[in-house]
Amino acid sequence: MPGMQSEIGPAAGGASSPGWQVEGGAPGEPGRLRLTGGWHLQAIARRQRMLADALARLARHHPAHGWDLRDVARIDTLGATLLWRVWGRQLPDRILLRPEQHALFARLEAAGAARGAGEPAPDARDATGTGFARQALSHAADLVSLFGQFLLDLGRVLARPSRLPWRDLSAAVFRTGAQALPITAIVGFLVGVVFCYLSGRQLQQFGADVFIVNLLGITVVRELGPMLAAILVAGRSGSAITAQIGVMRLNQELDAMTVLGIAHGLRLVLPRVLALALVLPLLVVWTSLATLAGGVVAAQVELGLSAGQFIERLRVTLPILNVGIGLLKGVVFGVLVAIVSCHFGLRTRPDTASLGRSVTASVVTAITVVILADAVFAVAFSGMGLRR
Repeated sequence: MPGMQSEIGPAAGGASSPGWQVEGGAPGEPGRLRLTGGWHLQAIARRQRMLADALARLARHHPAHGWDLRDVARIDTLGATLLWRVWGRQLPDRILLRPEQHALFARLEAAGAARGAGEPAPDARDATGTGFARQALSHAADLVSLFGQFLLDLGRVLARPSRLPWRDLSAAVFRTGAQALPITAIVGFLVGVVFCYLSGRQLQQFGADVFIVNLLGITVVRELGPMLAAILVAGRSGSAITAQIGVMRLNQELDAMTVLGIAHGLRLVLPRVLALALVLPLLVVWTSLATLAGGVVAAQVELGLSAGQFIERLRVTLPILNVGIGLLKGVVFGVLVAIVSCHFGLRTRPDTASLGRSVTASVVTAITVVILADAVFAVAFSGMGLRR
């Protein structure tokens, strides 16, 4: 004999509104939680939390009841993801589905399994050397795989430019480039003042204070400018990229993209990597100019070297090849920071603690990788762009 029934829906929605009925089964048989109406974006977008809480309460109050979705008029990825969370990210033991619904939840299950395979759960061994080495190898393999996928996506976009999400690229350029101009200028200027002041004091003891221009020019344009810009971008924009993708993991948006067949690499990784590869060389020039400006001010105040003398000597003593090396470093550093930031964002687990760990690891790893890459550049170009 059917038990008490209850149904929920908006005041004006009719059969297209999401609802359910709680049906008691025959004596000795479990009842059913029968869903009705539409479980899609237009019907549930503004009240996902309320529906999820109500269904979770029903599941707790009727743990022995099965689920019946055969009367659902329409369900899309958003509705399926909402139910998937209520069920603890697995299908209930007793559930009745239409074939197309079963295929939709099968894709959700496959997306969760694929994510879990690339994110091993932490255990006691992670604190040992073996666990750390295993994690390091896992991260290295995923980074290489992500970079390879980026190259493949870049090749497809070059063949068909219309496939590139231009609006995402434009937004990424604005956030990582234009909005980073003030902080990079301030830090660069202050570093230039401090560097010139301290170095000038030492050179002045030997009567070689004019060589501060040589020292500052080579150091800033070739090494300090690219490093400062990359480290600031890694801390500011890299952490933001990791947090954005990590929040998408928390909200199950990445799973929804997988179900809809939208490639993470093409939609999320490629625009951000291209944006930083384009923006960071420009930030290198901007930061180097700000640092040199700070050096000009300090040299004039501390050493009595006028701005005209500083610029003229800089033009004579600084080979133009150093500018090219600095720009090349900017491109490479931008790609490295973006790849590392996207990698840790994609590896975030669906919980807030993991999001915080991913952002921290992203910044530390990106800065470390940039320093290692700069050391490689220093060795590779040690005999270029330096006057003897």
